[in-house]
Amino acid sequence: MSLSRPIVVEKAEEYAEEEPLYPVEEEAVETYPAAFAGGEFGRRDAEWVVQWHYRRFLGAYPDDRRREGEERFGENERGAVREAVLGAANAEGLEERVDRLLELKGVDLRVASAFLQFIDPGRYVAVDGRTWGALHEAGELDDPHPDPVTLEEYRTFLAACRRVAEEADVDLWTLYRALWRIGRGGSE
Repeated sequence: MSLSRPIVVEKAEEYAEEEPLYPVEEEAVETYPAAFAGGEFGRRDAEWVVQWHYRRFLGAYPDDRRREGEERFGENERGAVREAVLGAANAEGLEERVDRLLELKGVDLRVASAFLQFIDPGRYVAVDGRTWGALHEAGELDDPHPDPVTLEEYRTFLAACRRVAEEADVDLWTLYRALWRIGRGGSE
């Protein structure tokens, strides 16, 4: 499937109509960037991002792994979570942002990418098997979804997302929604 503008827009609209988490995601995309950058967020906001990362699969993510990831994140000290998220939101580049988030228990690169999507939805897209798989199937990424994802692989993924978004004349949040719908058969 090509990722032309009509297809991306159609799939993004389908996402908004059919995905049950869309209303809260849309609110988070609108409010979290400023809240995270300004330090106007609570622990529950950060926990929500971690929960969103796992629960957006609506039961398709292995429950034991979801619980383990969420519980590990819960082991972080409140101040550590605040410092890492605030630091990531105000860091200059991708590597520094990711490094700040990876300091937290329960945060791997996929979870970090979820945080980045809500820290700056205009620059970042959450990576997972579905979004990667949609780009791979469309010929935008050469390799299938790696497990785990490295920083360099995430850079490659982001470059593909940015290229496709520019060609389709959509923002990255719209592209994410389209990729999620297109990659429905994909996994975590």
